[in-house]
Amino acid sequence: MDKTKQRTVVTGGAGFLGSHLCDRLLGEGHEVICLDNLLTGSVDNIAHLIGNEDFHFYKFDVTNYIFIEGKVDSILHFASPASPIDYLEHPIHTLKVGSLGTHKALGLAKEKKARFLLASTSEVYGDPLIHPQKEDYWGNVNPVGPRGVYDEAKRFAEAIAMAYHRAHGLDTKIARIFNTYGPRMRVKDGRALPNFIAQALRGEDVTIYGDGSQTRSFCFVSDLVDGIYRLLMSGEHYPVNIGNPNEVTIGEVAKEVIEMTGSKSKIVFEPLPVDDPKVRQPDITLARAKLGWEPKVGRKEGLKKTIEYFRKKLTEQS
Repeated sequence: MDKTKQRTVVTGGAGFLGSHLCDRLLGEGHEVICLDNLLTGSVDNIAHLIGNEDFHFYKFDVTNYIFIEGKVDSILHFASPASPIDYLEHPIHTLKVGSLGTHKALGLAKEKKARFLLASTSEVYGDPLIHPQKEDYWGNVNPVGPRGVYDEAKRFAEAIAMAYHRAHGLDTKIARIFNTYGPRMRVKDGRALPNFIAQALRGEDVTIYGDGSQTRSFCFVSDLVDGIYRLLMSGEHYPVNIGNPNEVTIGEVAKEVIEMTGSKSKIVFEPLPVDDPKVRQPDITLARAKLGWEPKVGRKEGLKKTIEYFRKKLTEQS
């Protein structure tokens, strides 16, 4: 072990965001310890890192006690199902990884005197009554609805992170992540963009839930990871929104995907799921001021790279 290197733990490191973070951290000269139980992550996302002497993967469920030998400088807690189909299929695990998993990861940070970054979510704002969403908004969340398992797990995670900061002086950071997309998303992820791209590439009807007027703000993964890294290295302790403020309707995005894939798919409409947010747009004033960060990748450029990845994946599966 090189004692001069930053040694960083990424929980959920074989997931979509976690694996891109592992890449960035290794690029910044960190030694990376990746923990993932592979419930929604995949070794395919980190296969290119196997054999790198600074990368270590352990199949592990972080709701259990976490023991890591030697020093740890930073912990990025990204373990959690993050798609509605995942947390509806695994509701109890979603609650456990947000509560017990966060508690165990914070315990490791306390033991190692490490900085700790929590991957929180725009879902803490629920179906928001203010727009765009600023960090001082407390949210409009249904705790007993089907999405409550994810929303409340993340709200609890934020609360316990701040408790460790206040009670133990832990160097905590909270990233409120808005819709993110890019290569390594799963074909059957269940979120709007992966669904649209997979359906369009297969020539199937593109399914919109609701009338398509609901909005989202899509951030390309490389921008998101840059914001996370800047937050990790900052002195911020309170939540910071990381996302792209360029708001677009779901209907518009579906049309863009059909056009960019050259598909003949038609759009069909299904009922809106329970508690699905009508609007979603981050106010990133804080990230601009404190981190010097804002997204740089335009949606067309990001969609092109994501469509190329999905086209390759679907070809491999056929």
